[in-house]
Amino acid sequence: MKHLLRICMALLMLCLVTACDPDDSEVTFLPSADEYNADFVLEWMDLSLKLTKETAGFTPPVSARMFAYVGLALYESVQPGIPNALSMAGQVVGLEASALPEIDPDLDYHWLLVANAAMGHIVKACYAPASEINLFQVASLEQKYEERYRTKVSAAIHKRSVEYGRAVAAAIANYANSDGQQFCYQTNFPASFVAPTGTGYWVPTPPAFQKIPLQPLWGKVRTFYPNNADLSKVPTPPTFSTDKTSPFYQQALEVFATVNNLNAEQKTIAEYWSDDPGKTFTPPGHSISITRQVLAAEEAKLDKAAEAFARVGMGVHDAFVACWNAKFTHNLLRPVSYINQHMDPNWKTILTTPPFPEYTSGHSTQSGATAQILSDLFGYNYAFTDRAHKDRTDIDGSPRKFNTFFEFANEAAISRLYGGIHYRAGNEQGILQGIQVGKNISLLKFRDK
Repeated sequence: MKHLLRICMALLMLCLVTACDPDDSEVTFLPSADEYNADFVLEWMDLSLKLTKETAGFTPPVSARMFAYVGLALYESVQPGIPNALSMAGQVVGLEASALPEIDPDLDYHWLLVANAAMGHIVKACYAPASEINLFQVASLEQKYEERYRTKVSAAIHKRSVEYGRAVAAAIANYANSDGQQFCYQTNFPASFVAPTGTGYWVPTPPAFQKIPLQPLWGKVRTFYPNNADLSKVPTPPTFSTDKTSPFYQQALEVFATVNNLNAEQKTIAEYWSDDPGKTFTPPGHSISITRQVLAAEEAKLDKAAEAFARVGMGVHDAFVACWNAKFTHNLLRPVSYINQHMDPNWKTILTTPPFPEYTSGHSTQSGATAQILSDLFGYNYAFTDRAHKDRTDIDGSPRKFNTFFEFANEAAISRLYGGIHYRAGNEQGILQGIQVGKNISLLKFRDK
């Protein structure tokens, strides 16, 4: 009798272990989404960062938009499996609950399979112009995890989970297309746009002197938080003047003197945060990379990772829309243009000035938004080390340590002054603009508490 009892107890313990180990064992009782680890999601985001770097046309605004929809699709796919989680339908602009598929509450879903299928579909949709080799990597990564968990559940659960994940991603892809920017990677420099002219207005900058600025209409693109571009407006920049005693001349003089006397650390900072499109994963990609590193350090579960990538993705997107709204409202000329005209015709920046107006700084705005969102998620005194560029050899990509998320944002902002790209006002007001964007994103309710 005692022997039989021991056998029964052993079988019971085996069942309990099986039910609680969703990654490596046959699943009898499927866990909720918050019980799975997020390692596979981090692998998906690594691939998205690679695709951003290697896909033509993925400028910073375009990249930010893609990260937003990838993060949103991930979150919406697992939201029904997270206790007390709320959909973004009805909260973000233009996404209605009727557009999203529903789960059958009486049936089981394997949330890793759901999320993997969603990521496979949305990444392929967002990075449609990627190379055949990279699209093959997307398909291969999806197949890798689909096959890994195929034997963990019944054929019915497997089929149902994969179909649901793809259906959610398809709905988010349709939602993305409804913002009118489905082919934005093809329209970075619209031929029909004529840049306004006037005293102190933006003019093409060296060395390319690109006449059409980048995405001049981006300030009107749909935001996720209602009216985020309007709610996050900035004060008018200092009044243009060539008077040497004026605030405008003085801020240009600061850029001139800073670049002329740059020390080694300032040069490292300028290059570290440059994140040029085509060479890197762009500035919003850097924010996604930091988010990914924090989630890995926290050994975050699937629910936390999905929420974090959705929040930061939507935040950097809204930040670029708000920033571009400011840029093409004020149309302020770049430091290199002012300095060449009024101080030194031979002066050069250490970084290439991008082809669009100065005020506010995109790096600063998106970094401020990210810092606010990550602080709200992980704490205002969260220390971390950024290793985003540890493998680069063209710059000093040594890991950089920060005591708070706002420390990284402020360093990213000042890097543009060191590079000769922005005046101080563009950086400082950009940070404040981004913080407001981030605060608005943090108002979105992800949990019913």
